[in-house]
Amino acid sequence: MSSHDRFRTPLTGHLKNDDFDTVYEPAEDSFLLLDALEKDYTFLKTKDPAICLEIGCGSGICLTFLAQILKESAIFLCTDINHDAAVMAKRTGLINNQMIQPVVCNLADPLEDRLSGKVDVLLFNPPYVVTPSEEVGSKGIEASWAGGVKGREVLDKFLPRVPHLMSSEGVFYLVVIEENDVDDIEKVMNAEGFSMTKVATRRAGRELLSILKFTRLNTT
Repeated sequence: MSSHDRFRTPLTGHLKNDDFDTVYEPAEDSFLLLDALEKDYTFLKTKDPAICLEIGCGSGICLTFLAQILKESAIFLCTDINHDAAVMAKRTGLINNQMIQPVVCNLADPLEDRLSGKVDVLLFNPPYVVTPSEEVGSKGIEASWAGGVKGREVLDKFLPRVPHLMSSEGVFYLVVIEENDVDDIEKVMNAEGFSMTKVATRRAGRELLSILKFTRLNTT
């Protein structure tokens, strides 16, 4: 487990091995995202976010960590297609004294109109593993990693929605691996009006993980 100098990693003692039969267990990608959020703490505080949203929350550890470092100054919403993940995320928030509000849905489908232009911090650790297309989009544990062609099938459905969701000063943190074609993701998001920086990179086994950060081109 990753150690954080300024902020503690959320408590996860309530999670049992059996829980991870149906919900993605926090792993290197999760902890790299925590590291990136901690590294960007000062930047995030200057944003003074009101609404934070995580797509595909899994255990809820990442959104709970964000809530901890922002000290409940925002509304913390999350979505997951997996009902068990939504229940677990709520529990992870509660045991760490954070109010996490999960919604069971695909991506942000039922929230998009209400949240249009209002999301100040957006997190997404998508299913990024290169797999056969038919493995994508189930409601079971494989939905947490199966990304289809280039590991991009779920991500490519979501990226065009980011400009609609994000506030003018919003920031979007995305977990990717090398096979997802970071250069192409940057081109796609540039065309949507966003600039990209790479906040953190770490090798985990065969995977080269990175956290990408997007802000609108007219913001710093």
